[in-house]
Amino acid sequence: MISKYILGLFLPGLLVVLFTRVTYNHIVGLILTVALIAASVYKGYTDTWALIVVDAASLTAGFWYSNRMRNKAKNHG
Repeated sequence: MISKYILGLFLPGLLVVLFTRVTYNHIVGLILTVALIAASVYKGYTDTWALIVVDAASLTAGFWYSNRMRNKAKNHG
């Protein structure tokens, strides 16, 4: 049970960053990650509201970091 929360804390944020690096667009990275989270909720892997809140917080942090990373690369190069 606790492993779901630990993974929920890190995995969605890392997925947003990964998809942003692959697609070169932070919005597309966020949408792809939200689609994966929605599929896991639909399949029943996310079973509590607390886990959904942890996933949302991680998505927000990953989106913020990918946006910051993209802006830094744009200003630097």
